[in-house]
Amino acid sequence: MAYTTINKSTDYFNTKLYTGNGSTQSVSGLEFKPDFVWIKERSSTSENKLFDVVRGVQKALSSNTSNAEEDQSNYLTSFHEHGFVVGNDGAVNENGQTYVAWCWKAGGAAVSNTDGDVTSQVSVNEEAGFSIVSFTTTAGSGFSIGHGLSKAPEVILMKNRDYANNWDVYHHKNGSNPEQYRLILNSTTTRQQQPYLDNSVPTSTVFRTRGGNNWYPTGNKIIAYCWYAVPGYSDYGSYEGNGSTDGSFIETGFRPAFVLTKIIDGINENWTISDNKRSPINPSDAILRPDETSQETSGAGTMDFLSNGFKLRTSDTKTNRDGSTYVYMAFAERPHVSPFGSQANAR
Repeated sequence: MAYTTINKSTDYFNTKLYTGNGSTQSVSGLEFKPDFVWIKERSSTSENKLFDVVRGVQKALSSNTSNAEEDQSNYLTSFHEHGFVVGNDGAVNENGQTYVAWCWKAGGAAVSNTDGDVTSQVSVNEEAGFSIVSFTTTAGSGFSIGHGLSKAPEVILMKNRDYANNWDVYHHKNGSNPEQYRLILNSTTTRQQQPYLDNSVPTSTVFRTRGGNNWYPTGNKIIAYCWYAVPGYSDYGSYEGNGSTDGSFIETGFRPAFVLTKIIDGINENWTISDNKRSPINPSDAILRPDETSQETSGAGTMDFLSNGFKLRTSDTKTNRDGSTYVYMAFAERPHVSPFGSQANAR
C-alpha cells in the first residue's frame, strides 16, 4: 500500500503546559480543537483528570482510581478551536500550581455506529488512527461494539462511567494472546488473565466485551479510547529492559513527543509518562504516573528522544528492569505519512 504525505501543518496530538490562576482560564496555543484532554498537576498531588467530547464537558474520569465519572462545573468547561477552558478546581487550575495537558484530536461530535451488537457513539479521526467510543452495556455473556476505525485497534483504554470498575487496558503486545489479558491503568499490577474483551481479538470494525454480572453491570455507560498505529505519527509496541543506563533503543519511526510505558511481567511497577514539553532537552527525565496522584519526579523514566525513536537512560525498574517486558504508546506532534491520504474524521 502506498503511503501519502500529510500536510506538515496537520497536528493530531500536542502537549500544553500552563500555570493555574484559581479562576476560569482559557488554555490556548493548540493547532486543533481537542476532543480528548488528559490533565495532570505537576507541582503538587492531584488526580489525573480525563475529559472528552463524547461524554461532554465537565465530566471527568480519573486514571488513578476506579471511581465512576464525576460531573463538576469547575473542571474542564469547554473545548475551543485552539484549546480548552478550565474552572477553578484544584485538580485542573489551582492558583500558582503548574499543569500539563496532553491533547488529542478525534472527530468532533459523535455519530452513531451500528457495526456491533449494540449501537455505539463514536468520534473518529481515521488519519490519526484514533476513536472515542461510548456505549451502554447490554445483558449477556458477550457482545460486540463498533469502534469506527478501518483497522483493528492496537490499544484500548476502557472505563465504566457509572460504576467503580478498574480501567481495563488492551495492548496488542501484552504478551501472547493479549486479548485474554488486561493491564489496569489505575494500578501498578502486572498483566492479568481476564475475559474483559470476551477473549476475542479486536477486528477492523468491532471489539467485544462482557455484560451482565460477569463483567460490566447491565445498563452501565462505558467509554473506550481506541488507537492503531499510523506510520510517522504513532507506535504501540514492546521492548525488553536491560537494567542499564545505556538502555535499549526503541525504534518508532519518528521523534516522539510523548511516551507512555508499563512493565507487564516480573514485578508490580508504575505506569510512566514522559513528554518533550516538560523535558525539552535530552535526557528527558521528568515523569508523571497515570496510576498515582503524585507530583512530577525525575530520574525513573529518563530517556533520550531521538529522530526515529527513544533510548532508555536509566536502570530504574519503572522503565528498564533487566529481563522484563514493557509495553509503550508513543506519539509525534505531527504525522508525516499516512495510509489514508486526506481521509479524516470518518464514520
